[in-house]
Amino acid sequence: MKKRIILYPILAVFVVLALTACGSVGSAKTITDTNQTALSVNNSSESAAPTPIPDLSSSDPVLASFQGTLENIYTTVSPSVVNIQVVQKVDSSTSSLQQFPGFPFFNLPQDQQPPQQYQSALGSGFIWDQNGNIVTNNHVVANADKIQVTFSDGTILPATLVGADPDSDLAVINVDAPKSLLQPVTMGDSREIKVGQMAIAIGNPFGLEGTMTTGIVSALGRSLPADENAVQSYTIPDVIQTDASINPGNSGGVLVDTEGRVLGVTSAIESPVGASAGIGFAIPSAIVNNVVPALITDGKYVHPWVGISGMTLFPDISKAMNLDANQHGALIGEVMANSPAEKAGLKGSTDQTTIDGQTVNIGGDVITAIDNQTVSKMDDLITYLFSHTKVGQTVTLTILRDGKQKQLDLTLAARPSAEERASTDTQTANRGIHLGIQGMTVDKSITDKMNLPNDQQGVLVIGVESGSLAEKAGIQSGSETATLNGQNVKIGGDIITEVNQQPVATIEELKAALAQQLTNQEFELTILRGGKTIQIVILSGG
Repeated sequence: MKKRIILYPILAVFVVLALTACGSVGSAKTITDTNQTALSVNNSSESAAPTPIPDLSSSDPVLASFQGTLENIYTTVSPSVVNIQVVQKVDSSTSSLQQFPGFPFFNLPQDQQPPQQYQSALGSGFIWDQNGNIVTNNHVVANADKIQVTFSDGTILPATLVGADPDSDLAVINVDAPKSLLQPVTMGDSREIKVGQMAIAIGNPFGLEGTMTTGIVSALGRSLPADENAVQSYTIPDVIQTDASINPGNSGGVLVDTEGRVLGVTSAIESPVGASAGIGFAIPSAIVNNVVPALITDGKYVHPWVGISGMTLFPDISKAMNLDANQHGALIGEVMANSPAEKAGLKGSTDQTTIDGQTVNIGGDVITAIDNQTVSKMDDLITYLFSHTKVGQTVTLTILRDGKQKQLDLTLAARPSAEERASTDTQTANRGIHLGIQGMTVDKSITDKMNLPNDQQGVLVIGVESGSLAEKAGIQSGSETATLNGQNVKIGGDIITEVNQQPVATIEELKAALAQQLTNQEFELTILRGGKTIQIVILSGG
């Protein structure tokens, strides 16, 4: 998720949040040469009267009907969509390095840091019922100290958090409002939609309340990471893709059909510029209808849990495992300790191979079916678990082990909460280190700026924490400021390419590699510095 940061002299930081691939904002409109020529022709004669623009809707009943439909949708749905503003206090003693890339107080000594900072964010939401419950994205309200809701008539009311589910990126907040303000949406069934049907988004892009955009359902069955910044992140299945314009601030708004029924919650975009590039994503209503009632009743949603991580099998991996190149399934990479998978006897990958220059784990069980439903890819397994199972249910997995098919029964448990996962991390604190850097995955924008080969991979160090392992080891950030993906960052620093001689191509791979390092043991980083490759040995205990 990228943030647009605006600084004010009162030391408040206002951030417009969007779950995006990049962070800069969009392009300006231009007038085509054809239109300019037409204008010059119309103005060439002083006596010529201006040509009136015809009202096509009056002569085209289909167009008139379509326009009327859109107007009715807006009239019906817009009062149900709200603007959400959150404020979070940020203690200056916390690591501003990780929270505010490029924040100006980032390099000041501790005793010169401002005593209090504020982070503000804008998003959208929609009215769920007349009890004052409002649905939005978890990433809009996470860690908020103050939440305010602005209704379509301009009324502003404080809100409180009812419940949140980070693993589906959904949350419910509540306002004490008169029922005249509370016009609940009508929920649709995302399982019935088809690619090509119309989709209409309503939300508050860039804080512009009540904005409606139109498009179609571009694709179905996409998946999104619930938290792209987490080392261990779960996947949201069956996500809807649309070309209806979605921008920062739309998060938590609605994607509706031509009947005004909610198909999904607009949550993310894929864009090289941080604004709409025609690829937007919405969490499907089938998930919303499952999760939201539980959040209202219990404050949380309990997901069924198997306890594995893995990947979709593809031909090169199949060949490396002496399987048919056309074999499909979900390859298990790791089995979590004390999980249902471990208790059922599932096996994770124990070997490695190199494919296209990348190290890949192989040799684990391959799940090919669950309850006799074919699993062609990892998303099939995730979707089935979400849509057809519950905690305590026993499922039958069909697996390939060493090329032979077998079946195992597995009883699903409750997925550990974020707090429980953090507690588990504490209990296993002998593994995993904090290097103390801020980094960016090397991409073309970085290679261009630093005159590196286009195929260079790794993690560019753009900040080093004071007193950290990285600082003690002499890891360097750059001194030249450049704008990359909408952020002002320091370039020219070290690029981490390997951990213990294992390649790391992305920030996620670096996090995963560091998470596996034992404390109080040496490990080696391979660094690209000034065009030369060097090795740095670090003792993680200090």
